[in-house]
Amino acid sequence: MNDRVELRNESVLTFNGGGSAAITARSGSAVNLNGATIQSNTPEAALSLQNSSAVINGGSLTSTGGIGLAVARTAGSPDSGSTAIVNNASITGVVGATVSANSLLELSGSELTGTQTHGLRLLNGVAIAGNGTVIRGATNGVFIFDEATAGTSTLTLDNSTVIGEGGSAILVDSAFADSEAIVNVNNGANLQGSNGVLFEVIGDSTGTLNVSNSVLEGDIVAEAGSTANVSLANRAVLTGRLENVESLAVNSQAQWVMVEDSSVQNLSMGSGGSIKFGDPGDFFTLSVENLSGSGIFEMEADFSQGLSDKLEVTGVADGNHEILVHSSGADPLSDSRLLLVEIAGGNAQFALLGGEVDLGTWSYGLAQDGNKWYLDASTRKISPGARTALAIFEAGPTVLYGELSTLRSRMGEIRMNDSKAGGWMRSYGNKFNVSAQGSSYSQVQQGIAFGVDAPLPYGNGQWLIGLLGGYSTSDLDMGRGTSGKIDSYYAGVYSTWLQPESGYYIDGVLKFNRFQNQADVHLSDGAKAKGDFDNGAVTASLEAGRHIKLNDGWFVEPYGQLIGAVIQGQSYDLDNGMQVDGDRSRSLLGKVGVTVGRDMLMSNQMRVQPYVRAALAHEFINNNEAEVNDNRFDNDLSGSRGELGAGIALSLTDRIAVHADFDYSNGDKIEQPWGANFGVRYTW
Repeated sequence: MNDRVELRNESVLTFNGGGSAAITARSGSAVNLNGATIQSNTPEAALSLQNSSAVINGGSLTSTGGIGLAVARTAGSPDSGSTAIVNNASITGVVGATVSANSLLELSGSELTGTQTHGLRLLNGVAIAGNGTVIRGATNGVFIFDEATAGTSTLTLDNSTVIGEGGSAILVDSAFADSEAIVNVNNGANLQGSNGVLFEVIGDSTGTLNVSNSVLEGDIVAEAGSTANVSLANRAVLTGRLENVESLAVNSQAQWVMVEDSSVQNLSMGSGGSIKFGDPGDFFTLSVENLSGSGIFEMEADFSQGLSDKLEVTGVADGNHEILVHSSGADPLSDSRLLLVEIAGGNAQFALLGGEVDLGTWSYGLAQDGNKWYLDASTRKISPGARTALAIFEAGPTVLYGELSTLRSRMGEIRMNDSKAGGWMRSYGNKFNVSAQGSSYSQVQQGIAFGVDAPLPYGNGQWLIGLLGGYSTSDLDMGRGTSGKIDSYYAGVYSTWLQPESGYYIDGVLKFNRFQNQADVHLSDGAKAKGDFDNGAVTASLEAGRHIKLNDGWFVEPYGQLIGAVIQGQSYDLDNGMQVDGDRSRSLLGKVGVTVGRDMLMSNQMRVQPYVRAALAHEFINNNEAEVNDNRFDNDLSGSRGELGAGIALSLTDRIAVHADFDYSNGDKIEQPWGANFGVRYTW
């Protein structure tokens, strides 16, 4: 290894590999080290720059008794300093590196280690660390102090780490009251202190910590007489304690997560910035002297214990703020009101994010009483989770109605084919708007059905017997992002009697369903809850009517229909703890109506039969019940409604007939804005 090297008067030294003892550069000299190994076994720095510069690429600087790298200015030169650019190198010393006023240290992909004290000592200088650099100190990771005069020290960390193995990650101290330290923590940078402190300000110092797009966990502490200012931005997250912090700014979707009762002198918020009051089960109070801007406060509330997080502003509160209270699937055990916010003065306004908070069966609103805001049980209404649970049970009958329909809409005008054996297929869609106790939703159904039938060998071919099967899916929309889905698989038998001379007919159907039900609940705090269950149903329909022929191909067809259904009860849980228990549901729907149309034979021998239909339907069952968290609700869909329809049947050949049918209905609790049905029948 070479002897100690000293440069003066703008000298230039370049090492490409190899090694050297300590290097000192003064008076505008330049040092270029490429993969070199610099070793000092004395109290001298491995590399000392005084009003000089260095570029270090790779290699290492090591001082066993002093500073690894000193980036300094010469005494008596207040306007000049040194610059060091370090790439992918290792620097080790009792103190890893020092940077004085007017000096700059840039570290990229490097390791800076203080074996006995600090990793980096910043004395009114500027240090920038990026690209995975690690700064490690045996005591504090970084120590920021002022030189003989007041000044500003600036540390910028970009995707880099500072570790204090025996103290705080960053310690700010000062001999001058008007000195300031500014620390920028950006883009995934990290701070770690063995004492749990990320940023500590002592000795009448002023320290500002700006965190952007980084996640930090630890405390920020300022002793009495010192000043700490904290800014969180660009989705930064800080989890920890703030002690004696003068100002906190939380902006651009950043978040501070509290770990205990806390106080901040001045709090400003904006652009989606939020404060989270700990984890579920923690109940903290945040005391603020002055509040401004617009932010989000994430809180917990427990009616059963009478506990909640609380924000109190002892001075002036301004701005429009939102409160996000975390939802739950469990019901409160008592009805009361819980204090969330109290201010001494100002024009601040507070509202629940989303307008309400979901706690089990109920959703609660925020009530203002003077300068206090409460979560008030008197404002409760049924929650989306409960509405979804009820809607899935309520929707069973409308699923069955949409699948079954009438003989004409199921098979077309079968008289066109003289009751021959055949097969048929139809596709259909329906929309229902349902309003029952505590639950309003829209249901859109799509399905397909098919069947085969043949005349019985007796009765002059007037009796048909057949098998049918099909599938439908129904999407339920409860609003606010909450939905349900019912997949229905079914099979059944049917029999139809037709008397051509008199026009009388009877049609009976027995159908068995298997439902696969899913609930997807969007809760007030943005979380989701899901649940699913399977159940079955049996449906029987009996329809009777008479096809009366009039002059010139016109006909009138009065009919009546009775549909009975039993849907299996079931119990299930949503994954947020909500418990749902649905009793066995029943439906008994009666219809009376009339169809008027005309049977026309076209010049190409194709038969065309347009028609219109009107009917009155009435649901007789009014006491289907379901429980949500032991709160009992009645799924009552009873009542009457009117139905209108129009359609057309066409006999394309002596074997093929097609039909289309369109429906509308409206009445008590159920509206059908539209229904459509398209089918084809083939005989052989």
